[in-house]
Amino acid sequence: MSLNSDSPQAVVALTLGDAGGIGSELIAKLLDKADVRESARIVLVGDRWQWEQGQSIAGVSVETIDIKGFSEARTFENAGKPMFIEVNTLDKSLAKFSDANQYCGRSVLEILNLCMDACVAKQADAICFGPLNKEAMKVGGLKHEDELHHFAEYLGVDPDKNYFCEFNTLGTLWTSRISSHVPLKDVTQFLDRDRIKDAGKLIYQSLLTNGIQSPKVAVAALNPHGGDGGTCGREEIDIIIPAVKELNDEGFPIDGPFPADTIFLKARDGEYDAVVTMYHDQGQIAIKLLGFERGVTVQGGLPVPITTPAHGTAYDIAGTNQANVEATYQAFNIAVRMGKGYQQQ
Repeated sequence: MSLNSDSPQAVVALTLGDAGGIGSELIAKLLDKADVRESARIVLVGDRWQWEQGQSIAGVSVETIDIKGFSEARTFENAGKPMFIEVNTLDKSLAKFSDANQYCGRSVLEILNLCMDACVAKQADAICFGPLNKEAMKVGGLKHEDELHHFAEYLGVDPDKNYFCEFNTLGTLWTSRISSHVPLKDVTQFLDRDRIKDAGKLIYQSLLTNGIQSPKVAVAALNPHGGDGGTCGREEIDIIIPAVKELNDEGFPIDGPFPADTIFLKARDGEYDAVVTMYHDQGQIAIKLLGFERGVTVQGGLPVPITTPAHGTAYDIAGTNQANVEATYQAFNIAVRMGKGYQQQ
């Protein structure tokens, strides 16, 4: 997809994340950047005390303009300043740094749902959310293994008909995976040709949406040395190689499988834009070693672009003004680019 640079700016919903972590500090540092404020129509959603606290920690003061709701986001005369929708989801007395509690988790869910409603109503084009904590969200009402599955159900994505997964990105390098937050012993239960094909197609098409014209995608093997011709596992021979061949037959220029301990060297050197991995840590370890402070998570396969920094709430440094904003900056920029694509659908 080619993006029309003359189209109106994307409306990006931005959240502060879990109040016990570094989210509000990060968002304050993000919005202190002039190029960020000028790149999109930003709608910050959160409790005012949390936003003010984030600015205080970061040592910045960012002027925002209050609006009543997302229905004003496309037309409000904001003069390039972030717009702010104040909500009252969390009493300050119930939020403490480095504490994963139900009140913070419930607040995160409520605000994310509000942002998704805006995207469904075409009042926003993308969401970039501050770091959240799965434990807090689960005790606060999350009924799924992670936020991705909550997003999918909320947005009406049928898991039996539509493949979705987290993408992890580092600069121009993206990864997807066949299985995610499951025990390692269960990984092979998720390994089949259709899932591999769906993962390959999804990341290829998502790269197109992100502005990469001819994506180069590789598939990782499951077993050491790619199975060594079947002597170290037959999943490559029986499942992965046939899936890659079918992808090629359907017109997707996807290569592999390559042993997981070498494919990321090729990707690091620019031979590939994306790697389809077989399980969570196979890609996560590589991406985080290559640049933990710049990693981004993209919620792939949803009808709405949703991004977040790949790191967590960093409870150990919450409230200390030590948080590095780079991953949040990269997550926001991806949300802007993908939001433009969503806007033009």
